[in-house]
Amino acid sequence: RLGDHDFVMGAGEAAEFDCQIPHWFGAAGSGNVEVLSLFGKSGERIHLRTGRR
Repeated sequence: RLGDHDFVMGAGEAAEFDCQIPHWFGAAGSGNVEVLSLFGKSGERIHLRTGRR
């Protein structure tokens, strides 16, 4: 799930997305799921977004 959208991916497929969008990873059925997450240089720093005060 990415935001309001559901995606079912098969073995060997990859996804890239803005991690600020609410997301969830899990099995689409009763089987197991394996997730490999890779982070680039921009992921090494904390990114804070705040509204105006």
